[in-house]
Amino acid sequence: MEAAAEEEKKGGGGGVLQGRYEMGRILGRGNFGRVHMARDLRTGESVAVKVVTKEKVVRSGMMEQIKREIAVMKRVSHPNIVKLHEVMATRTKIYLALELVRGGELFARIVRCGRVREDVARHYFRQLISAIATPPSSLVFGLGDVEGHV
Repeated sequence: MEAAAEEEKKGGGGGVLQGRYEMGRILGRGNFGRVHMARDLRTGESVAVKVVTKEKVVRSGMMEQIKREIAVMKRVSHPNIVKLHEVMATRTKIYLALELVRGGELFARIVRCGRVREDVARHYFRQLISAIATPPSSLVFGLGDVEGHV
C-alpha cells in the first residue's frame, strides 16, 4: 500500500503502484480520475491504469454502477471488449489495470476525423455487435466479487 500512497501523492506518474505497475504518463482524464500508461513489472506488458477517486464516485452516487462495471469486466472475455487485468484499492483510490488499447476512443476518432467511410463504419459496427452479442450467461455476476476491492 505504501507504493500506492506514494503514487497518489505524485499524481503525475513515475512511481510504482503496489510493487507491480510502473506508472507512466497520463493518457487522459475523466470525471472520476485519470488514466496512465503503465508497465507491468512482472510481465513487461504495457497496460493502462485507470485511477478513480472514490470521493468523486461517491459524491456522484455512482459507486454501485462502478462495482457493477468492474464485476462485468472481470467476467467478460471478448476481443472487442477491453480486458480488466486487476483491481486494486486504497482508502481513497480505485486502480483498474486494463488492457492498453492504442488509438484512443472511437468517439474521439469520429469527432477528430468527421464522417467515416461506409466500409469503415461497417467494420466498427460489426465489432460493436460482436461485443454486445456476447451470450448473457457470460455477463452473470455477483457484486460480492468486487466488495473487497472497491
